[in-house]
Amino acid sequence: MVENKAVQIEDSWYELLKEEFQQPHFQAIRNRLLQDKAKGIQVYPPGRLIFNAFNLVPLDKVKVVIIGQDPYHNPGAAMGLSFSVPNGVKIPPSLRNIYKELNRDIDFRIPEHGDLTKWAKQGVFLLNAMLTVEHKKAGSHQKIGWQLFTDAVISKLSDEKKRIIFMLWGNFAKSKKDLIDENKHVILEAYHPSPLAGNRFQGCGHFSKTNEVLINNGQQPIDWSL
Repeated sequence: MVENKAVQIEDSWYELLKEEFQQPHFQAIRNRLLQDKAKGIQVYPPGRLIFNAFNLVPLDKVKVVIIGQDPYHNPGAAMGLSFSVPNGVKIPPSLRNIYKELNRDIDFRIPEHGDLTKWAKQGVFLLNAMLTVEHKKAGSHQKIGWQLFTDAVISKLSDEKKRIIFMLWGNFAKSKKDLIDENKHVILEAYHPSPLAGNRFQGCGHFSKTNEVLINNGQQPIDWSL
């Protein structure tokens, strides 16, 4: 356990990112969140869940990375994991389409909840590019410094690890491709699962492809069931 950490985040991630926490952009993020709190502005997810993706998947356990954009901006929905919502919260449209593709791809039984914690505990790193958002204001924290931080996370993962499978869904996630060394990692690209993309996410086969790669690498496949 690392003592006197600047940020409450799982130890292996802290060691990897401790220089990032000293950067001006991270201080700007901290200041903005403190200012919003002082003004009574509601920000999601709650502070204890901002680094939930990191805390559920230690660095040496990362097998798969799924990149989202920013947290859900409705009360109780954001939980620090991309695309995931807590049990009891209505399943968002994009996640419904993810479930449909899972069902088509691997005969997945569609659950009645949207909590993806089980995936995280198996090494699926559910990273949003922005880790916070204001109440009812989608994209409101896109320019406060989070992208500089999460781009560094992706770059460091690429540099420090081997054979990670990166799922890049939609143009925003695909824009992160340049941060990843394709000679060391596997990149799977698809349309975004949002209904705005029509049904073009369907048929990507990313979940069976991921398990095929993991098995070929001598790793335990992901149990996608929820």
